[in-house]
Amino acid sequence: MLFAFLTSVLIVSGIFAALAALLAVSEYYFSDYGECEIKINDKKNLKVRGGGKLLSALTSEKIFIPSACGGRGTCGLCKLKVLEGGGSLLPTEEPYLTKGEREGNVRLSCQIKVRNNLSIFIPEELFSIREYKSRCVKIVDLTHDMKLFTLELIEPPAVDYAPGQYMQLFVPIYKGSTEEVYRAYSVASDPGEKKMIDLIIRLVPGGICTTYCFNFLKAGQSVKMNGPYGQFRLRDTDAEIIFIAGGSGIAPIRCILIDMRNRSSTRKATFYFGANTVSELCLLDEMRNLESELPDFKFIPVVARPAEGEKWDGETGLVTDAVRKNLKNASHCEAYLCGSPGMIDASIKVLKNIGVTEDKIYYDKFA
Repeated sequence: MLFAFLTSVLIVSGIFAALAALLAVSEYYFSDYGECEIKINDKKNLKVRGGGKLLSALTSEKIFIPSACGGRGTCGLCKLKVLEGGGSLLPTEEPYLTKGEREGNVRLSCQIKVRNNLSIFIPEELFSIREYKSRCVKIVDLTHDMKLFTLELIEPPAVDYAPGQYMQLFVPIYKGSTEEVYRAYSVASDPGEKKMIDLIIRLVPGGICTTYCFNFLKAGQSVKMNGPYGQFRLRDTDAEIIFIAGGSGIAPIRCILIDMRNRSSTRKATFYFGANTVSELCLLDEMRNLESELPDFKFIPVVARPAEGEKWDGETGLVTDAVRKNLKNASHCEAYLCGSPGMIDASIKVLKNIGVTEDKIYYDKFA
């Protein structure tokens, strides 16, 4: 009975998947929306081929909208106002929009298809975002599934960004992939060095971008990206700082800490860095050096479950357990988080429980 039930479920799921694919193919080949006009801020008119996503249409015209998930509809960042022609709000957009945003015609540009003429409004500051041509000059293995990529800027030859912001990396079509995509990665480099960008990338099995970076991108090759994006940055206060990160979430924290060193900051700061095993920890020597260079900085790596044979005498368990155990005077702290959505949600819950107010918890949630 169980086998028959599971078989039925698989058959039905396969049918629905096939129908969805058929609909997508049919729309691509048989729906001709012709040329459509996109009016931007009542100042600029674009002529684009209909049928594609609004986000992609704007990107092709070098108008870059934040999209940490690369247009997959999971980050909720690619917001703009659609004044005319956007159609009804989609169920995929609703979880990312507040009541006020819905009433104000705010939409997710990655979910809107250009099927007719549109009138949209884009915040003026987004027009300052630029595309950068660069060259990959170095690739360093950090763990078995994380690498540090150093990119030298060519055109423009330098970039200004706030420590904590991210860039969107362009991935071309390659063997095994049939589409061009953008993916967001936090800047991990020394912000005093304007000609170089460091990105820390963790391999996602089957991921279009990470597969390209790990298996196809080599030192010496050209790389295209745009940015910078994001509001994740250190606030100019005297509050004690709590950093919490896991995996490649160390990237923006590294950038912020290097900037604090460059500015001879004396703010008290503690960085809780979580990993599943000892082998997944990285940049330990660099963090210890920053401890000696910053007068009131402490680095606390936390390993969930040291693997058999791994020697580890540091903190063990969940990174949030270490925060709960060690953090004092939480109500006087600011918290900066970077990692998976699950880690961020768990950290927020613990921080609020021990006294950090929600308005002092900052993060970019990369899905």
